[in-house]
Amino acid sequence: MKPIQMADLIGQYSNIKEEIKVEIDKVLDTATFINGPAVKDFQKDLENYLAVKHVIPCANGTDALQVIMMAYDFPKGAEVIVPSFTYVATVEVIALLGFKPVFVEVYPDTFNIDIEDLEAKITEWTMAIVPVHLYGQCADMERLMAVAKKHDLKVFEDTAQAIGADFTFSNGRVAKAGTIGDAGSTSFFPSKNLGAYGDGGAIMTNDDALAAKLRMIVNHGQSERYYHDSIGVNSRLDSLQAAILKVKLKYLDGYNQARQQVAKRYNEAFSVSDEIITPKKADFTTHVYHQYTIKLNDASKRNDLNKFLSAQGIPSMIYYPVPNHLQKAYSYYGYKEGDFPNTEDLCSRVISLPIHTEMEKEQQDFIIENVLRFFA
Repeated sequence: MKPIQMADLIGQYSNIKEEIKVEIDKVLDTATFINGPAVKDFQKDLENYLAVKHVIPCANGTDALQVIMMAYDFPKGAEVIVPSFTYVATVEVIALLGFKPVFVEVYPDTFNIDIEDLEAKITEWTMAIVPVHLYGQCADMERLMAVAKKHDLKVFEDTAQAIGADFTFSNGRVAKAGTIGDAGSTSFFPSKNLGAYGDGGAIMTNDDALAAKLRMIVNHGQSERYYHDSIGVNSRLDSLQAAILKVKLKYLDGYNQARQQVAKRYNEAFSVSDEIITPKKADFTTHVYHQYTIKLNDASKRNDLNKFLSAQGIPSMIYYPVPNHLQKAYSYYGYKEGDFPNTEDLCSRVISLPIHTEMEKEQQDFIIENVLRFFA
């Protein structure tokens, strides 16, 4: 049996190596390393895949969120609502721009933003909501968008973990994660479902005027070379990464289906254990399982399970051990332990098991066997 990885990037590459080399050679042969044809081609392909009017490539997923917020003239101190149960990047861009992150709860079963708590936290200073499509499934965007419209708020989707996931509205309309709010962001970090071989990110929007402003901001605020209409940043997806992503985008649905098959096997196998709570998929969304994250009924066993699996050669990860409202960096905002019971409970109970596109049945069986053996 091959060694088990959380993400087998080498195995994935070996299956598309020749296609990748052809596209990289095109970039090298033309020396169009920045904003070359590969970037424009990938942009168009991703727009078509997502059925969105505009994709603005950028340097990474964190920049994508920051650039979106830079495009709006929110006053300093404006409040931006964000779940505490998320990776810190979602929160840090809010603070970096001088806005106030207002943390809210998540649902204990789907791990996504709690719509009731969200609406309760809206004040006259609230300007935007950042729903995070955590672990691979969409937040409840239909209800969230209704709340946003009611209170005249902007919505910026963090789709770093859910690219390719579908959201189905009550009228039957289907939209891709990241294309429902005013703007969406995603990351092409190598381990993502659509990962580059370095950093990369993108912004998605159907708003023509916003797209024009975003394109200026990512390129030093330029609408024309050396003419700077706004304060911007230098955040570009380089041509080599775009060439790689153009190839991998063709396989994204297959990659996501492979993850779904692994998750199905896990769900069936772990259903026999009273100790394990398998991840719940909401009815309105598909789940692309960027992470396969279980909860343990007994939180005191979580770290022991992590160590036990490691001793068997099985990696596992804890996403995330400390909620953002209790991180030292955000203590300034005055949150305390007990403010978000669901979030704090999840941080003590969740553990993510290996799931990726190249998992062999033998590896899956070994993981299942050892997880169940730990609880036997």
